[in-house]
Amino acid sequence: MIKLSQKSFRKLLLALTIYLTSLFAANTLGLKIMPFVFNSHLSVAVFSFPIVFLMTDVIGEVYGKKIAKLFVLSGFISIAIFLAYSFISLAVPWSADGEWAREGYNTIFGISVRMSIASLVAFLIGEYQDVFTFFFLKAKIGSKLFWLRSLLSNIWSQFLDSAIFMVIAFLGIYETKVLISVTITWWLYKVAMGFAYTPLSYVGIRLLRGKEEAVVGGV
Repeated sequence: MIKLSQKSFRKLLLALTIYLTSLFAANTLGLKIMPFVFNSHLSVAVFSFPIVFLMTDVIGEVYGKKIAKLFVLSGFISIAIFLAYSFISLAVPWSADGEWAREGYNTIFGISVRMSIASLVAFLIGEYQDVFTFFFLKAKIGSKLFWLRSLLSNIWSQFLDSAIFMVIAFLGIYETKVLISVTITWWLYKVAMGFAYTPLSYVGIRLLRGKEEAVVGGV
């Protein structure tokens, strides 16, 4: 049983809003890539996607494992519903007056079934592993060193997310060596950005806790 004051409940809803917004930003704006070091490329999702994993760590630290898992479930359901809406929107015919936007619209939102499945599976496994690993480390290390527990859980979960997505979406399309290279590069970028955002996690924990602690029964 979870008991929250009205103030804590409002904070939790705000945190869920930030979580879902970051998730949708990563899945939509992430189509854009920008130049990076050594002639490599980097998706702009690197700015928003690490927030998704860090947020579950922050929520888990303040409210417990059950609420962190609920955030993950909310994200998964949101993505599934959004994809369903996307498929319906792409399937219905275009009006002649809207033809000017057809090509760009279909390019941006024309996500293949394979990539959709890849995104959903990778997110669900990666996020649940992040929550599991974070609390496993908390049981081993204790409640201190949040930054270390968050970093280690993100290293593992971000690797799973990157590897699962790339394999499901692009196995047989790219050569194996290219697939491995892209997966490792994307994984390291996300981990690095997550580490850079760690100070924001402490700010989030402080704001969510405030002067009153949420009373959470069971993890």
